[in-house]
Amino acid sequence: MSSKLALVDADVMVYRVGFATEDNSEQLARARLVEWFTDIVYIDLKCDDYKAWITGKSNFRYDIAKHVPYKGNRKDLKKPKHYAYLRDVLVKRLHAEVTEGEEADDAIGIASTLNPDAWIVHVDKDLDQLPGNHYNPVKKEKYQVTPFEGLQAFYKQLLTGDRTDNIEGVYGIGPAKSEKIIKGCQTEEELFEAVWKTYQKHNQPIERLLENGQLLWLRREPGQIWCPPSNSPVALGQSS
Repeated sequence: MSSKLALVDADVMVYRVGFATEDNSEQLARARLVEWFTDIVYIDLKCDDYKAWITGKSNFRYDIAKHVPYKGNRKDLKKPKHYAYLRDVLVKRLHAEVTEGEEADDAIGIASTLNPDAWIVHVDKDLDQLPGNHYNPVKKEKYQVTPFEGLQAFYKQLLTGDRTDNIEGVYGIGPAKSEKIIKGCQTEEELFEAVWKTYQKHNQPIERLLENGQLLWLRREPGQIWCPPSNSPVALGQSS
């Protein structure tokens, strides 16, 4: 698992460093951020280069979410004292890009598709739907995700939802039950069918499944919006 390029989800770094330096100066917070970032890229992963992103204000998911507001549970979320300053350091000192109309996760999904051998640097399970080399800089854990494992992670999220982003899955289904539901599926079509049958059993309309899929799916190309497998009953207009 060797690569010369690291693709960094820098959103989490702002919060982790920010909260860890609440009682310290901006200068110390900056030093901690730069040190951690460069250690990850050049020492832990021994990469020659990196690309990093932080999420901007605009996001296509806000318009897609109809059932409940996307990230509507974050209105009162406390931000660290040095939040704005550390974001500024990431952009001006570490050359991170601020996304427009999408999240840092989407930018990484697109970049990892173009650079399949790169390291995907994150601590967010949402990015486990992306195939490739992964590195968790908090646990210092390296692991690989195959294309089908990535699909499995995505379809399990369709069942469990994502509390962090205020995405409601199927009531009463957690990680263990979602694993059981998709067990034995060999193709994406089978994964979709298993998930759709579960939505139907819980009286959830196809609109909910489609909305959740479009909220949870990380883009692999610019402007991409998730759709069911092309030969699934739903894609063929046979959703009942």
